[in-house]
Amino acid sequence: MNKSFHRLIRPEVLEFRPYSPGLGIDEIKVRFGLSNVIKMASNENPLGVSPVVQEVIKNNASLAFRYPSAGNPWLCMAIGDYLGIDPQRIVCGNGSDEIIDLLIRITAVPGRDNIVAFKPCFSIYQLQARLCGVEFRQCLLGPDFSFDLGALLYQVDERTRIVFLTNPDNPSGFAVPSSEIENFFARLPESTILVIDEAYIDFASPLEKFSSLEPALNSERMVLLRTFSKMFGLAGLRLGYGILPLYLADYLMRVRLPFSVNILGEKAGIAALEDEIFRKTTLDLIIKGRDYLAGELEAMGCRVYPSQANFIMFRPPGEAWPVFERLLALGIIIRPLKSYGLPDFLRVSIGTQKENKAFVSALKLILK
Repeated sequence: MNKSFHRLIRPEVLEFRPYSPGLGIDEIKVRFGLSNVIKMASNENPLGVSPVVQEVIKNNASLAFRYPSAGNPWLCMAIGDYLGIDPQRIVCGNGSDEIIDLLIRITAVPGRDNIVAFKPCFSIYQLQARLCGVEFRQCLLGPDFSFDLGALLYQVDERTRIVFLTNPDNPSGFAVPSSEIENFFARLPESTILVIDEAYIDFASPLEKFSSLEPALNSERMVLLRTFSKMFGLAGLRLGYGILPLYLADYLMRVRLPFSVNILGEKAGIAALEDEIFRKTTLDLIIKGRDYLAGELEAMGCRVYPSQANFIMFRPPGEAWPVFERLLALGIIIRPLKSYGLPDFLRVSIGTQKENKAFVSALKLILK
């Protein structure tokens, strides 16, 4: 690009690189001439979309020309019923990414305030902070990828507007009991909001030990993020939500772009909340698959990190990148963690029983 055009771009944006998603199935089919590819890279639901939800989408396809209701009140009420909370505390978004972006925009003053998170973390926290001209501070996770909450607190000062904490964490799958998060929260300044990203909380066991829903409902400075992309199998419809104090939910609704959640996403979300059978089947599959993969990986000499999510992070014996590439050539996509600053590690999403076995067989062949 002609460098003279750079003056038209904000300085904060000049060094940006686009978000790096996992590789797609069609891309790998073409690259290696394969007819069948298994994707275990993006933490998607291995069962796909609930048949109940598929039927609802099909039956409502003719409404695609309509705008959704402002603020998605029916979806908020359905989430409220599902969780047993006041729907006015819920703000839906185009993925939980939108809620992250809005929280930064309405709370942090550019050039004055800062945001704190662990390293590595979900890249959107840092990207949106930088885009908004807000300082982003990080401290390293423990050597075993546990949360050093004391070190995180050390990064916080009176200008810290948000602390992001992902629980269970990505890419490690580590989770900390909500009681420890409450103790950490009690030590934060009164001017700081704690945002707990619970994208993977549905896979944590027992749920009540790890979820911070109850303390969040009793606080004016604690926010939870949830998503329909994982347990509910709606990653492609981009649907997430925040559980916020009433005053903060009000301000988010004032500035949120109208109609950011589309009408089919809203209908699908409501149906997904009602399909208890699909959720239970998914959870059973993930827990069994997680145990199976952890055992098989350890038997192959991999270092496996305990996970409360729908994926496992592991360190293979030897270099990680060649393992990733050889799996690709065999038609299995997992996630290399170079982009997280972890070049020696790989992450595999839990698949169906058939997919898990195919991955194990391929990895055994490679490691031999």
